[in-house]
Amino acid sequence: MNPPVLLSKFNSVFIIAELSANHNGSLNIAIETIRAAKRAGADAIKLQTYTADTITINSNKNDFIINNGSIWDGDTFYKLYEKAHTPWEWHEELFRVAKEEGLLCFSSPFDFTAVDFLETLGNPIYKIASFEITDIPLIEYIASKGKPLIISTGIAGLDDIKLALNACNKNKNIALLKCTSSYPAPVEEANLIMIKDLADRFGVITGLSDHTLGITAPVIAVTQGAKIIEKHFILDKSIGGPDASFSLNEEEFTQMVKAVRETEVALGEVNYKLTEKQLQGRNFSRSLYVTEDVKKGELITNENMRSVRPGFGIHPKHTPSLLGKKFNQNISKGSRMSFNFVTKK
Repeated sequence: MNPPVLLSKFNSVFIIAELSANHNGSLNIAIETIRAAKRAGADAIKLQTYTADTITINSNKNDFIINNGSIWDGDTFYKLYEKAHTPWEWHEELFRVAKEEGLLCFSSPFDFTAVDFLETLGNPIYKIASFEITDIPLIEYIASKGKPLIISTGIAGLDDIKLALNACNKNKNIALLKCTSSYPAPVEEANLIMIKDLADRFGVITGLSDHTLGITAPVIAVTQGAKIIEKHFILDKSIGGPDASFSLNEEEFTQMVKAVRETEVALGEVNYKLTEKQLQGRNFSRSLYVTEDVKKGELITNENMRSVRPGFGIHPKHTPSLLGKKFNQNISKGSRMSFNFVTKK
């Protein structure tokens, strides 16, 4: 697991299990979810710190009724967040359990009071949720704490990202996550090629906050340079809840972690130095051999010297310079060709 101070120097992909609303109102479920995330191979567990009153207002006016083609349509914002929030009085215990399990625990705050509260818990990283990327005063306040920031870009245009990064001021310990803010997100809208562009354009660590179904997108993201993968995690989908439909259970998350780790290993690094296995493999390459019994004085031809497998003889690139010269001794078929077999003149 990478310490938060090394946010810009990840040695391996940092895998975050997002708890979100998947406790379904039960502290015991939240605790067991953290333990399951550890078993599944996560590096960190992420919470969300808000109440219905700190993130919205209690209103039944049309503006506050969700109606954008999401799985939450028909609910008011207030009712959704009242149901989905993680009670603040649980946080200390959840941080403790995560530490006990060897997981990094951190949170997404949604207002100034949440930041102040998380500071009392020693929150090591702050995550800016996609829908909060336009809340510049909040980002400025979070950045002032000097902790690493991970910012999701789910609803952000280029100017939004620039504004958010500028709001971080002197805090340069920042990562940007490609995100598609649909729940679940269609895989054809993942646009994972953006991960590399964000890294190149802004010079920051990049990754993926994924809401697609399955594990394909996270694996592809790693091939695009993602150093952070965040995925919603649930103990058991049968418990239901606002995020259950696009979350991975323990078995699925374990498969994702395995696939991500294998992808990392498979990608390797740019290195033209041959490994021991590759050097051994050159035994199956071509080299020059004497392919007929020859007598001293015979001309070297394409019939009595050929490029064949295995690769213990001299390099085939020497063929043109050897053809037409004479053997200086008798050589038996199957001998490795050598410059010592050739007359000097």
